[in-house]
Amino acid sequence: MTAFRKPALLLALVVLAGLAARPAWAQSTVAEGQKLAFDRSKGNCLTCHVMKGGDLPGTIGPELKDLKTRYPDRNELVAILFDETKRNPQTMMPPFGRNRILTEQEINAIVDFLQTL
Repeated sequence: MTAFRKPALLLALVVLAGLAARPAWAQSTVAEGQKLAFDRSKGNCLTCHVMKGGDLPGTIGPELKDLKTRYPDRNELVAILFDETKRNPQTMMPPFGRNRILTEQEINAIVDFLQTL
């Protein structure tokens, strides 16, 4: 019994340590996502969207707020950023992923940020 308990306890501690570290990681991806979203040469979300914390926003696209409620499945937001033309061929939104303007990691960071709005 003792031989079984020690590995199980060790595994539990590793899992708990990973869960405790996650908020810091999540916070850093949110900060990176905000930086990318506000960057006029990268995500450039402010060119078309009003966003909390952003300066000089455009009004071509909808205001970006309550996105976690509007899009509870984060994969939908990822798909929109990757290539909104698949869902809406008439969109003005650039296909950031398809055109390799943003990497998959950058898109995921922006989605993490958008879900906080």
